[in-house]
Amino acid sequence: MNKKKIYYWSPFLTEVATIKAVINSAYSMKRYFKEYDTTIIDAAGEFEKKKDEIDNKKIGLKNLSKIKYISYLPTYGKLKSRFSYIVIFLLSFFSLKNILKKDKPDFLIIHLITSLPLLLFSLFNFETKCILRISGYPQMNKIRIFFWKILLKKVFIVTCPTKTTYEYIKKLKICDDNKLKVLFDPILIVNEINKKKKNKIEYENFILSAGRLTKQKNFSFLIDCFQDINLKFPDLKLLILGNGEQKNFLEKKIKSLNLNGKIKILPFQHNIFPYFHKSKCFLMTSLWEDPGFVILESAFCRSFIISSNFKHSSKEIIESNVAGLLYESQNKQDFNEKFNFFANMNKNEKLKYKRNALIMSKNFTIFNHSKNLNKILMNKF
Repeated sequence: MNKKKIYYWSPFLTEVATIKAVINSAYSMKRYFKEYDTTIIDAAGEFEKKKDEIDNKKIGLKNLSKIKYISYLPTYGKLKSRFSYIVIFLLSFFSLKNILKKDKPDFLIIHLITSLPLLLFSLFNFETKCILRISGYPQMNKIRIFFWKILLKKVFIVTCPTKTTYEYIKKLKICDDNKLKVLFDPILIVNEINKKKKNKIEYENFILSAGRLTKQKNFSFLIDCFQDINLKFPDLKLLILGNGEQKNFLEKKIKSLNLNGKIKILPFQHNIFPYFHKSKCFLMTSLWEDPGFVILESAFCRSFIISSNFKHSSKEIIESNVAGLLYESQNKQDFNEKFNFFANMNKNEKLKYKRNALIMSKNFTIFNHSKNLNKILMNKF
C-alpha cells in the first residue's frame, strides 16, 4: 500500500504555540490514519531542539540545509526577527522547490513564513496540494489582501483555527468560499496530559498565567491588577510562566511595586500541566489570541479561567461567561470585580464553570483534529 505523504512547513525563531500544533497534527494523522506518512521540513535547524519528541512520535524530519544556521539569527525584536525571516526565505527558496519537485508529497500544510511556499506555488506547477493553515488572527491590510487574493489561487484549502477567524476571512473575499474551512488546532493529547499533570511541583496557593513575555500577553497589566489582589488576599501568589523580551521590564516592575515575594516569573515549562492542575485559577490577559493554546490546556486541566475579552475569539472559547469569566480588556476595575466574583463563589459554582470549560476544550483534542483534517484532505468536509 502506497501511503499518502503529508509534509509540514513551519519555520520558527522562538518557542511559539504553533509548533506544538504542527507536531501534534503530524502525530495525530500518523497515529489515527495508517494511510498517511507525515514529515516536518526543517528549514534552518529550528526543529533540532524538538528532534527527540519528533522521533518518539515517529514523525519524519527533512532538513533543507546542512548548516543549522538558526542559532546565528536574531530572534527578539520586530526588525531583527523580520531580518531573520527574510534570511530563511531566501536560503530556503530553491531547496524547498527542489523537495516539492523531487519528493512530490501529496499535501504540504503551511503554518509560518507562508509567503515562501505560497510564492512557489504561484510560480511553479507542483503535483502537491498546498493547504494554508492560518495560525492566529491575521492582521490584514489592503496590500496583504491584494497579494493573498493572487497567491491563494493555487492553494487547495485554507483552514482557520476558530469560527471567528473563518467569518473574518470569508468577509474579505480573498479566496473562494468552498476553499475555506474551520479546523480546530490539535492542542490536547489526552493520555499525555492526564499523566503529566500528576507530577509534583513545589508551589502552593497560587494563581497562574503563562505565555511569551511580550506586549501581546499584557503581563504588565496583570502585575498592576495583582497589586490590588494582594491587598485582599495577602497569602496568594502569582506565577507567570514564559520567556521573552519583556522579562527584564516585568521583573523591574515587580520590584518597583514591592511584590518580589508575591510574584514569580518562571521560565517556559515543558510540562505546564501540574501548574494548571494546582492553580486556584488561570488568568489570561492577552490583547489578542486565536484561539489561545494555554487557555484550552488550562480548561482541560480543570482550572477556573478568568480571561480578557481579547480580540477575535475569547467569547467563542469562554462562551460568554459560561466556561469562565470574561472581563473588559485593559479595564482594571472590571478585572478586579471579576476576580472578586470568582473568589466569593462556592465550590459547586466553580465546578459548574470548570465542567463547561472541559467540555469546550475537547473540540481541540488531536483525535478530533485528525478526523476533521482527513475529511479536508479527502475533500469530504
